Amino acid sequence: MQHSPKRNSVLSFVFLRSEEVKPFEINRRMEVQNGDACLSLQEVYEWSRKFLNSVSSVTKSPRPGQAQRVVAPEAIGAVEAILKEDRRVTVHEIAAHLDTGHGSAHHIIHDVL
Repeated sequence: MQHSPKRNSVLSFVFLRSEEVKPFEINRRMEVQNGDACLSLQEVYEWSRKFLNSVSSVTKSPRPGQAQRVVAPEAIGAVEAILKEDRRVTVHEIAAHLDTGHGSAHHIIHDVL
């Protein structure tokens, strides 16, 4: 199975970090293996710090101060009523009917309901 160079960098990082290789050396080895399509030295240092603090996931998690989606109960009820009336209505039509953005309508349909 062929993986992208960025994914190979992540796999290399996890392996080398488990072998207790220093961040600078991890970055050097990844550059040799993957060229420019690897993690930057700053990313390697950040991930190394996180792994030292027992963070086991490399996915992005919500940060403090990051905007949260707030949906009014009236909007949820309105979308639910529209969908009960016509299941074939589009997200664009719902957004236009509620005078809201496409992303907000999509969020209500797919994440809230």
